[in-house]
Amino acid sequence: MFNIAWKGADTLLKSNEAYKLVFREYPDVVNVEQMCEMLGGISTKTGYRLLKQNKIKHFKIGRSYKIPKLHIFEYLDVVQESNA
Repeated sequence: MFNIAWKGADTLLKSNEAYKLVFREYPDVVNVEQMCEMLGGISTKTGYRLLKQNKIKHFKIGRSYKIPKLHIFEYLDVVQESNA
């Protein structure tokens, strides 16, 4: 879990709640391009690599990758914990 909290209107938001607010304009299930934007503008090549290495849980419909937003939150939490 992130140790960072944002203050606003005398309320502390846990980081996972903050991420939900930041990513609220994205649908619940995103495509690779949207996922790359959410991860700070990484390249689509890097995005596909993360998916193929199963670092971010996903599913495929035909040839299209679909990534539930929840799994992107989980990935961000894992990355944060490994950097701590």
